[in-house]
Amino acid sequence: MHSALTLSSQSQYFLDLESKYGAHNYHPIPVVLREGRGVYVWDVDGNRYYDFLSGYSAVNQGHCHPALLEAFTQQAAKLTLTSRAFHSDVLGEYAQFITSFFGYDKVLPMNTGVEAVETAIKLCRKWAYEVKGIEDGKAVIIVCEGNFHGRTSTVISFSSDPSARKHFGPYTPGFKAIPYNDMAALATALQDKNVAGFLVEPIQGEAGVLVPDDGYLSGAKSLCEKAGVLFLADEIQTGLARTGRMLAVDHENVRPDILILGKALSGGMMPVSAVLCDDEIMLTIQPGEHGSTYGGNPLACKVAIRALEILKEERMTENAEAMGDLLRKELRALNSPFIKQVRGKGLLNAIVIGHEHKDAAWDLCLALKENGLLAKPTHGDKIRFAPPLVITEEQILECVGIIRKSLLCLE
Repeated sequence: MHSALTLSSQSQYFLDLESKYGAHNYHPIPVVLREGRGVYVWDVDGNRYYDFLSGYSAVNQGHCHPALLEAFTQQAAKLTLTSRAFHSDVLGEYAQFITSFFGYDKVLPMNTGVEAVETAIKLCRKWAYEVKGIEDGKAVIIVCEGNFHGRTSTVISFSSDPSARKHFGPYTPGFKAIPYNDMAALATALQDKNVAGFLVEPIQGEAGVLVPDDGYLSGAKSLCEKAGVLFLADEIQTGLARTGRMLAVDHENVRPDILILGKALSGGMMPVSAVLCDDEIMLTIQPGEHGSTYGGNPLACKVAIRALEILKEERMTENAEAMGDLLRKELRALNSPFIKQVRGKGLLNAIVIGHEHKDAAWDLCLALKENGLLAKPTHGDKIRFAPPLVITEEQILECVGIIRKSLLCLE
């Protein structure tokens, strides 16, 4: 088994620069990108690649979507930031647009995905004390093992990933982890009267695209309703047309009590996230109790409106469903001895690599890169395949050809 890797002196220059002056908190595929359009990115040497990660699903609309670029530059030339000390002419427009788009009373705008998760946790706790009547300081939020909701000190407190947790304690209390996709475990955990919410990813992306059984999400929502507990859906990676529905919970007609969005909400233009819920929950937070300098800035608001419009105008949910079905079908048809499993929904997919070599998935990703496709392993033996939602049938078939060719490196 081998994986050839060719790096130009120009690429090496940028890698060395980053290594010398940047923190070493990532282990990227060794490629230095300079440009992106649609499903493609180009490196500093002019080599073109299919992007099969889409910025962890932040670039659903495709790289540098022209309509998004236009909205961005028009607003950027007018007004970018007021802070929330003052009003802007775009925030109200955005709030009206996104709440009607998803069917909620209110939105609380933030920037990064993990900030939105933290916001949802605070909202859930505030509601628990002021509406549900849980004793102060006793609220519990149920989470799932194998979750990935970000890397702040609160969020890693309920992670089961050792690399996220080790030597970052002490950890924040108030969370109970149960197995994912286990209705009985949830029912048992909900017997605790101090439970305020259940925080769940409709599909566990970082864990390797773990798709729960049909009926899990609707069943979990039903159990939460009976227990008087909030259902918090982290749709940061699974939402915004990625899985073939606008939200992954839409596959089971579930309406979360608190909806958490990020990533593709800006189409990859800038960090934009949002938390949506109804008045009973949202209005528990009063002035001064939560906020962000950049949250709800005019540039973010304008970009988010356009990003959501593009998903609908270009029927990206439909394309994600059709192209995802095709991709999984073609990957299975490869009948590769090295692909143990193909799983996913829409264009959020993963393959599980079976090989005696522990770095086989990494080596395959290097071979994919050499052959013109960029993907990244997660948890050792899994590789996510999540291209922008503008990908065509012809491009999918070409990409499967690249994957077939690259699998030879494992022989």
